Amino acid sequence: MPGGKKVVGGGSTGAAPTAAAVPSGVRRLETSEGASAQRDDEPEEEGEEDLRDGGIPFFVNRGGLPVDEPTWERMWKHVAKIHPDGEKVAQRIRGATDLPKIPIPSVPTFQPSTPVPERLEAVQRYIRELQYNHTGTQFFEIKKSRPLTGLQGAGQPWRSSYNNQRLFREVTVPSGVHCAPEETRSVPRLMDLAKEMTKEALPIKCLEAVILGIYLTNSMPTLERFPISFKTYFSGNYFRHIVLGVNFGGRYGALGMSRREDLMYKPPAFRTLSELVLDYEAAYGRCWHVLKKVKLGQCVSHDPHSVEQIEWKHSVLDVERLGREDFRKELERHARDMRLKIGKGTGPPSPTKDRKKDVSSPQRGQSSPHRRNSRSERRPSGEKKPSEPKAMPDLNGYQIRV
Repeated sequence: MPGGKKVVGGGSTGAAPTAAAVPSGVRRLETSEGASAQRDDEPEEEGEEDLRDGGIPFFVNRGGLPVDEPTWERMWKHVAKIHPDGEKVAQRIRGATDLPKIPIPSVPTFQPSTPVPERLEAVQRYIRELQYNHTGTQFFEIKKSRPLTGLQGAGQPWRSSYNNQRLFREVTVPSGVHCAPEETRSVPRLMDLAKEMTKEALPIKCLEAVILGIYLTNSMPTLERFPISFKTYFSGNYFRHIVLGVNFGGRYGALGMSRREDLMYKPPAFRTLSELVLDYEAAYGRCWHVLKKVKLGQCVSHDPHSVEQIEWKHSVLDVERLGREDFRKELERHARDMRLKIGKGTGPPSPTKDRKKDVSSPQRGQSSPHRRNSRSERRPSGEKKPSEPKAMPDLNGYQIRV
């Protein structure tokens, strides 16, 4: 497919800094514009894809809040470097004594009778009111390997350089787990980070918006949530963006944060997953980006006590290799996978009549073992998995892939 031609725009593309910021401890990923394209086919480290912004490195706050002085100064130096007005914008803001007070958005609350589509609009409105972070410093460190809540599990103790203890809960390694005593420690949890976002009300980027979207929709058990990641190409560099896909009543939509209006919120009005993803592809095309890869995760549990990790990359689809028709088929295959997992009780609850009749909890004791098995289920684009010898008779010939 041809490369992009015109103006960069979208998702987590390029940095267009603004004045407001309240940052913290950080670390910079050393990479250049040339290295971005050169390293594209190399295996990515956990979280590395979220530290590249079209070949331009940016900072991630790793010291918690409030912001320490070295981090604060580093952030302003970076703003001066990437802003068109350079050091003038930093001096103008930091020297001002009459800056207006920034209003803090109210976290949305709902009546039990509020329809889910209206709730989604309110959640997206809240995410939008936090505003996009143009400073080049991401205020909240999101490590994708962290659990939603609680202890990660035996043999894999959590370690973190965070100083802000409000982000963690002290936990004790359960009996029977073979860990050294010093491995009883604070555990960073994604939902704790989401709570911190609502307290601090700082500008956010796309990955932070996904975590916040999960947190704000946990009280909607009839809504299924799953991550959708995009990788695009423009002018010699690769760009990455992520949204939270949703499914309600058989219709697909998404929550998210972006610089561009058509790369964030999508109401649950798309009949199929492929229609939703292709709508994003069309939006990228309007800003001269070429869609290269799409990564689809599995549904995220609604269980407030779940210790499972989010499965970010269950399906990795290479758009060029697959071709248009196969790309659509793989998207719908992933949608069927999610429905089958939910139907078998290995995913988050879904509003079906069968589930209502079931007297046992569909979530109890299943989150963690499902997560451990799910890594083996990931498949690259176009790869067909061997089917099990037993096929379900009511699936019209479709075979379960493991």
